[in-house]
Amino acid sequence: MTQENTPFAESRRVEVDELDRQILDLLVEDGRRSVVDIGQHIKLSPAATKRRVDRLEAEGVIRGYTALLDHRYLGTGFEAFTELRFAGDVQVDAIQFETSAVPEVLEVYTIAGDPDALVRIRVSNVEHLQEVVDALRRRPGIVGTKTLMVLGSWRRGEQRNRQIKK
Repeated sequence: MTQENTPFAESRRVEVDELDRQILDLLVEDGRRSVVDIGQHIKLSPAATKRRVDRLEAEGVIRGYTALLDHRYLGTGFEAFTELRFAGDVQVDAIQFETSAVPEVLEVYTIAGDPDALVRIRVSNVEHLQEVVDALRRRPGIVGTKTLMVLGSWRRGEQRNRQIKK
């Protein structure tokens, strides 16, 4: 984990106005949205919109663009979070090292209190999950785990096609 990704890293606040926030919301919803489309939504010219997007990128507010995958089509549609407890005082680098050895671990969050870390895992099925959790338990320093299986998820900016039953 790099220091830039920690809440304790020194940060400088970038001033964003309401138009910037609208641009960010539109890009979170669809990172491939054109500046013409964004400009139409926020009532700005494409040139003015592009200047704002470029500024947000240059200032580090927009760190990049990414594709959202449907893992069901890739054979890894099963997701879980596993809490990890380490023996004694453990350094963040050690947590990162031990978890990076397991390819199914996608993200690692070091957290305050008990447990020491929370890892996000993607696997093909429950048996595969058991193998991954067992592999984590065999890593040096890990003395306990607790796994939570994801039943569904939602991400801000994504549209849901489900109807809510009343």
